[in-house]
Amino acid sequence: MTCKVIGLIQLKDSRAFDEYRSQVGKTVELYGGRVCTRGQFQKSFLNELNCDLFNANVELEFKDSAAAESWAQSPEYQSLVGIRSKAMNLTLFSVAINH
Repeated sequence: MTCKVIGLIQLKDSRAFDEYRSQVGKTVELYGGRVCTRGQFQKSFLNELNCDLFNANVELEFKDSAAAESWAQSPEYQSLVGIRSKAMNLTLFSVAINH
């Protein structure tokens, strides 16, 4: 079952964000994933969960949840935590896609 990883981003430092973004895609590819979309927040239509506002989002795709979790816990991705923390506040979650 395909697994999507969604990231909701509150940007803190645009230079750090550019540095993070230039490296994170390579870590995704190492675990068989791909970056599907990147976007910027436009408008909220409904927020019954009271989610914090975010500036941007990213959507990744992996063959399954095991691959997504392997990537998220990988030493390659974890090596980016310092720059990621400087660049943004991040909510990262996965969803299973039923075809």
